[in-house]
Amino acid sequence: MPPHPGAPHPGVPGAPHPGVPGAPYPGVPGAPYPGVPGAAYPGVPGAPYPGAAGAPARPSPTTPPHSTVYTPQPATTYSSAPNATRRPARRRALTIGILLTGFLLCWMVLAFVYEIDLGVQTASLAAALAVIPLLVVVPAFLSIDRLEAEPRRYLLFAFLFGALCASVGSLFLNTSMDVLFARSGVKDPDTWAAILSAPPVEEGLKGAAILLILLLRRKEFDGIIDGVVYAGLAGAGFAFSENILYLGRAYSDYGTRGLTSVFILRCVMAPFAHPLFTACTGIGLGLAASVARTRTARIGFGLGGYACAVLLHGIWNLSASAGTYMRVYVLFQVPVFIGFIVLLVMLRRRETRLVRQHLSQYADAGWLTHPEVGMLASTAARRAARTWAKGQSPTAAQSMRSFQDAASDLALLRSRMAHGAAEANAQEREHELLGSITVHRRDFAGRLRS
Repeated sequence: MPPHPGAPHPGVPGAPHPGVPGAPYPGVPGAPYPGVPGAAYPGVPGAPYPGAAGAPARPSPTTPPHSTVYTPQPATTYSSAPNATRRPARRRALTIGILLTGFLLCWMVLAFVYEIDLGVQTASLAAALAVIPLLVVVPAFLSIDRLEAEPRRYLLFAFLFGALCASVGSLFLNTSMDVLFARSGVKDPDTWAAILSAPPVEEGLKGAAILLILLLRRKEFDGIIDGVVYAGLAGAGFAFSENILYLGRAYSDYGTRGLTSVFILRCVMAPFAHPLFTACTGIGLGLAASVARTRTARIGFGLGGYACAVLLHGIWNLSASAGTYMRVYVLFQVPVFIGFIVLLVMLRRRETRLVRQHLSQYADAGWLTHPEVGMLASTAARRAARTWAKGQSPTAAQSMRSFQDAASDLALLRSRMAHGAAEANAQEREHELLGSITVHRRDFAGRLRS
């Protein structure tokens, strides 16, 4: 980030940096807006909004709010000109086909294992019980990322990858290691495999889901919280498939009493175990994406997070194998879980500060208003603004949500640029997001006038 106001903006020769004192509001001074003293708050019927009846229109995305402030070029996302070839559709179809085929094959393998090992009725009972902790774990992780929610398709990908691909891979690799330990003559090969094989194998395969999103969909991976959310979904999916196996075997071997015992231990006392382990990898990859400036640092953060995940997982399995589960659970796992919650609260507050800090620069330059920045940095105010927009029209509601999402992405992108950790096309992405913000504001404001 340039060290002082007026320094050239990245990528635009001679253009001043957002934060230029005196840059005008990109609209009409005095236009009422939620948060301005004397203006009605969003959510109140009839509350005025920039662009509503009586308020002049905003400038278009190609009109700078100040003659010295750079102009974002219209993003290709909003171009009405279609691609002249069928290649984009073919690429999309090919990608979806490959993913569906992979998931389907893994599901068939798991279904075969469950049928052979458990039987259809027992597997169905176990699956029904394994769904219960998901009703708590999945919403908990989704609630973390309120300022910049991830696309549902990537969240679904993370969950299915953990539930199907990671589970099948772990099944084969852990079984192979169990066989190797047995052939080597060690006593109790199952215990050795649980301690030495399962943690690195399972955390590596679950972490692969996060790494794939980071590498292939970089613009949807903004930082630590994104890593935690994707990791939580991958871990929850893996735990779901694993719980079916453990619950089913307990019921087959020990009946209802065994099933109840395992359900309490795995689904009631430790529903967050696998998601928490994998969240360490997510934090490492999030740091690699948001603060690491060199390739070495990115690899180091990623491997460091993976190592923490393996360590926690190994301690968990060791306590179960050594018969000290309850003692380790109370003295170690519970404090770790509490510490993780504290860390998440701190990360959310940090993200709020980043949104306010970096969007304030664009407000100073005229791309946003400072009341808008206050709204965008508060989950309650964002929710109120969406409620207000929903009361105007469905289009206004969708535009408000898109406006908020683009603004959050812009703030986190600006943070990465300030740390020298942004992706290669950061400047183009910044222009695209500014164009998106302007288009959506103009869209729902214009709809209100009509």
